[in-house]
Amino acid sequence: MDPNDAFSAAHPFRWDLGPPAHAAPAPAPPLPLAPQLGVPRELEDLVAGYGVRPSTVARISELGFTASTLLGMTERELDDMMAALAGLFRWDVLLGERFGLRAALRAERGRVMSLGGRFHAGSTLDAASQEVLSDERDAAGSGGVADDEAGRRMVTGKKQAKKSAAAARKGKKARRKKELRPLDVLGDENDGDEDGGGGSESTESSAGGGGGGGERQREHPFVVTEPGEVARAKKNGLDYLFHLYEQCRVFLLQVQSIAMLSGHKAPTKVTNQVFRYAKKCGARYINKPKMRHYVHCYALHCLDEEASNALRRAYKARGENVGAWRQACYAPLVEIAARHGFDVDAVFAAHPRLAIWYVPTRLRQLCHQARGSQHAAAGLPPPPMF
Repeated sequence: MDPNDAFSAAHPFRWDLGPPAHAAPAPAPPLPLAPQLGVPRELEDLVAGYGVRPSTVARISELGFTASTLLGMTERELDDMMAALAGLFRWDVLLGERFGLRAALRAERGRVMSLGGRFHAGSTLDAASQEVLSDERDAAGSGGVADDEAGRRMVTGKKQAKKSAAAARKGKKARRKKELRPLDVLGDENDGDEDGGGGSESTESSAGGGGGGGERQREHPFVVTEPGEVARAKKNGLDYLFHLYEQCRVFLLQVQSIAMLSGHKAPTKVTNQVFRYAKKCGARYINKPKMRHYVHCYALHCLDEEASNALRRAYKARGENVGAWRQACYAPLVEIAARHGFDVDAVFAAHPRLAIWYVPTRLRQLCHQARGSQHAAAGLPPPPMF
């Protein structure tokens, strides 16, 4: 007797397994991956339609270049790659292929950017290529072409920083050497003539803005004031301006005394030598541009003080600025020169306080024009000199 039959007789209940189960359905094939946004295409697809021969694309691929590599290259690097093609494979890249490859790269960069692609090293573009691409987009928006130098900014930035640091160190050494230089007021005997010479002094004097200890401090601006009036609100009056000319005369006398004691040639007029001496003595507010700018106003003050004071009162009452008053000082001087045959040089030389100053070129031109107009109108000879 089969033992299984005995067990079945003792236990009549049996599991009903039912019909056999069907086989599990086969899994569906995976869907094709959607193309990733912001990722460049293959090199063959990238240059399709731009006139680049397949053989040229094959040579570029043999050199190890991919679409991502080409997109991250600058214009100069593309030229080096094409030169390598000609040198290694003896392959002539046609002119149309050169322009077509560049056009394809520009179009691909624009496509990747329009799809919101992010450029990072390893997948598409590196940081330098992203900078070049951003420059190209800016240039395209303005109707121009991106500059090749944009890709080399990172390389030249360190060089420029080194040059700036070297220039700063050199400037500090020059200023220190200049401060330690001894007082030398007789260095140049012939500088500071009327029209030329002394350009360095003019530049040096006018450069004083709000600089450090070695530069001239910027003065308060001038305003039109009446005789004896003190300017307010951080302004300087005209009496202070005329006082500066008196100080220049004192400095000239000191320079002449030093020159005589040392046996050098003494200047007869206020030249750069005098301005340099005034600066060494601490009078940095006295400089050549300012003193030459208002010298004709000082001349009117010396030749006809009453007319000068009346002009100051009139322009102060009208609220005119110092520039308008300065221009108005020319006409009385031309009238004074007309009484002496328009010889303005003789007028300056005859006055003891004006003989040390050069005649302004503008004043000489106005006198020449007035004399020409007078001769054309009357045809009379000029009056005799005094």
